[in-house]
Amino acid sequence: MTASVIEPFRVVFVCTGNICRSPMADIVFRGFADAAGLGHRIASSSAGTGDWHVGERADQRTVEALSRRGYDGTHHRARQFTHDDFVRNDLIVALDRSHERILRGWARGHSDADKIALLMSFDNAAHTLDVPDPYYAGPAMFDEVLGMIESASRALFRQLEPAVRTAI
Repeated sequence: MTASVIEPFRVVFVCTGNICRSPMADIVFRGFADAAGLGHRIASSSAGTGDWHVGERADQRTVEALSRRGYDGTHHRARQFTHDDFVRNDLIVALDRSHERILRGWARGHSDADKIALLMSFDNAAHTLDVPDPYYAGPAMFDEVLGMIESASRALFRQLEPAVRTAI
């Protein structure tokens, strides 16, 4: 008799170029999963709706903001979201409503569209559904955005954790 292999729950975070917000969300969310001992049960990644930065590292200000809070963003490489991401992932998390609209436009049916959610929708204390793009701002904005992402990612993880734990 062979033991059944339980596939990890897969989440992809999506922003515009995959060098600021979505890498932050991926790294923060993965940190919550690892800290809870569920890193083997949850797989996360990130992607961009555009292809401008494919193959590039995260924006240096992203790496620095993450580092100030104890995260390592140095291994990230940007990639573009593809239709295969709908198949590979259980949850597709958009960082703002423009990404959500693009993703819904790319969805090939209800099964794809039903996987899409806004990150900030998981945070009951959030005052907006959009994580602002810090790309044209200074380091302080990257820290502010990271704080928003941490809060919403924590809320998302808390929502998923019971189901992931019972699947073990």
